[in-house]
This record gives sequence, C-alpha cells and structure tokens, in this order.
Amino acid sequence: MARVLDMTAGSRMMWFEKDNPIATFVDKPVEYEELPTGHVIDVNPDVVADWTKGLPFDDNSFDGAVFDPPHLIHAGDSSWLAKKYGTLDELTWPFIIRDGFDEAMRVLKPNATLVFKWNDSQIPLPELLAEIPYRPLFGQKRKKTHWLVFMKLEAE
Repeated sequence: MARVLDMTAGSRMMWFEKDNPIATFVDKPVEYEELPTGHVIDVNPDVVADWTKGLPFDDNSFDGAVFDPPHLIHAGDSSWLAKKYGTLDELTWPFIIRDGFDEAMRVLKPNATLVFKWNDSQIPLPELLAEIPYRPLFGQKRKKTHWLVFMKLEAE
C-alpha cells in the first residue's frame, strides 16, 4: 500500500509527479472533458471512492494525507469551477467538512500529518476552523488559498 493518501485527488493539480508511487489517489471519476474555455477536466483516481461516504481503508493505514475538499457554495452547476472543484451545500458544508477531517484522521497512523488546502473566497478560514475539532500546527494564513498542517496525535 502507498504511504500517502490524497483523498480528494481530482486531476492531481498539486502534485509535481502525478503518478507518484508513494501516493494513493482517491476520488470520484469524472469523464474527461475539454470545456469551451480550453480547460480540461480529467479525474482518473487509483481508487474510486467518495470521502463523504467513508474511505475504503483500514484505520491507521497512512503516514500522511492530503485533503483538498470543494470550497464553493455558490457556483453554477455547469461552470468550470463547479466541474473542476465540486461544490458544497450551503447548509450542510460544516458537517461534510467535519466528517472529512474525521475520516482523514481515522486512516492516518498516529503522529502522521494531514495537509489541508482551503480557498476562503466563499467560506472564510476562521469560520471553517470553528466548525472542526482539530487545530492546525502551522500553515500559510494569508491571501485566499491556505495550506495548513495537522497532526493525528496518539490519543485521537
């Protein structure tokens, strides 16, 4: 089994090596589509799964994880942003994100790290952090896109 889980891999945009052998890329498949704008949507995960319904891995399986969930609550169904990044429901997003963090922590080994990416163009980072029971160790807190690092502690 790979050592790092990308539980919301999408088209693997953040990866320098899109077929990195130490990673397991998980997502719902999306049919390859080239949009009129020239943008391409191509999601081809190693493991087909939906993190909102639970990941198909045992507890304490991974040394690290990446969690880059949808961050939009307002986007047209056929918009490039909605197709590329997905959307969250305006009322249920706190529960969905909290469940995602819980699922990430479940599959991480003790003392493993979770890298979380969030764009706060529609949901501010402080509002998101108030909804989850985990606190970041460190990260990038300025601009619109944030990178935060969390650690699964032994007691969690």
